[in-house]
Amino acid sequence: MADNLLYARLAEHLRRQIRRGQLRAGERLPSLRRLGRMQGVSVATAVEAYMQLEREGLIEARSRSGYYVRSSTMPLPTAGAMHRISRTPQAVRNPVLLGVLDVLAREDVLPLHAATPSPELLPCAALAATTTRVLRRNPDTALGYAPPQGIADLRKRIAWRYAQCGVDVDADEIIVTAGGMEAISLALRTVTQRGDVVVLETPTYYGLLQAVAALGLRVIEVPNLPGTGIDATRFAELLDRHVVRAAVLIPNFNNPMGSLTGDGDKRAIVAACAAHGVVLIEDDLYGELAYSGERPSPLRRFDEHGCVLTCGSFSKSLSPGLRVGWVLGANRTSDLLRAKCFSTVATATLPQLAVADYLSRHDFERALRRLRRALADNVQRCRDAIARHWPEDTRVSEPGGGLALWVELPQPIEGQALFDAALTHGIGTLPGHLFSSRGDYRHHLRLSCGLPWSTRIESALRELGALAGRQLR
Repeated sequence: MADNLLYARLAEHLRRQIRRGQLRAGERLPSLRRLGRMQGVSVATAVEAYMQLEREGLIEARSRSGYYVRSSTMPLPTAGAMHRISRTPQAVRNPVLLGVLDVLAREDVLPLHAATPSPELLPCAALAATTTRVLRRNPDTALGYAPPQGIADLRKRIAWRYAQCGVDVDADEIIVTAGGMEAISLALRTVTQRGDVVVLETPTYYGLLQAVAALGLRVIEVPNLPGTGIDATRFAELLDRHVVRAAVLIPNFNNPMGSLTGDGDKRAIVAACAAHGVVLIEDDLYGELAYSGERPSPLRRFDEHGCVLTCGSFSKSLSPGLRVGWVLGANRTSDLLRAKCFSTVATATLPQLAVADYLSRHDFERALRRLRRALADNVQRCRDAIARHWPEDTRVSEPGGGLALWVELPQPIEGQALFDAALTHGIGTLPGHLFSSRGDYRHHLRLSCGLPWSTRIESALRELGALAGRQLR
């Protein structure tokens, strides 16, 4: 009886700290042993207290990471806008896509618009040291041309990382590119011609829309649903109804929504592409950023016919500035390599050597664990701030990985109007209609969670909530 009262008193003590804001959303709680030492109780009592708070939904256990304060419960964005998607292929008709680069280039705003991790969350010191080392030891090699396909050692290490998540990749099919977007553009240029039809998710990353528009391709959209990812049934129906040349999909933590497509749906999507002769270009940039630490399967894992071209990059997990990406070419490697030679000849040598050297000398998994924990904390804290400071009926995604939050604003608040108002206050965001080929999602906003949490970010989110409230009134 005394033990029961002890765990209840401990749970109440923690409960008060959470409600008063002394323990914030996303904050990691002390380990069981540390909590026991701090409060003078046994580990068993600490376990009971945490289990009670977990049952109440105030905290959550994360695999191999510990206990964290949960964010406020908020409804997910609706799928309402997705029911209005076009049923016929169309060219990209969204003129605001041309102006997005102006925002990205600004250095006078808090970059809640840029879905890249802050240098503070990445192993920059180790990368700087390894870059200096390879330049000092191999200056002639580092400053010369690399093979068009990429440095052999780097390609072997990329293949090894895929092997760790159950994907058998031959290093000879890997082509190193200048970041993930070159890999995707290279794949599109190789397998499509002007006027071809491609399937994209909705919402999807605006860079994919820009790449498709530049090549004169027509788009048919498939919904990416909050919490469940790509609608595999609708995807199969589209392939039955239209002559589709390629699909460009982000199954693992879609940008901007953060949805994860389940393995069953991934298998069905790959099977549908194989049956219809559709080339499936997989954007797998966010697969390494699962907050749970369990790397989700790429689509390539379910490919038995060579129809999947997987594109990846170290830009989101190691360094955005080194611009080291790749494409797994499968049976199209020679065509992709020829296109690569005709466009950029080769990817810069020094960054390739630096990444390969880093992977050989440092514990990349340890750096990833640190990054994942920081991003998970940022997401929870941002959701909590939105719940406290933004208008009622605001809806927010709850991603299991990646860098972004997708916010649905209560009508009549327009994402573009809030974006414009935020810029005048030195805050960068991105309006939702950038993530649609036709400019849908006019009442949505994407926020980046790639910056370390700070009072400045909390103040910015409070200010954004106040701006949204004024528009609502």
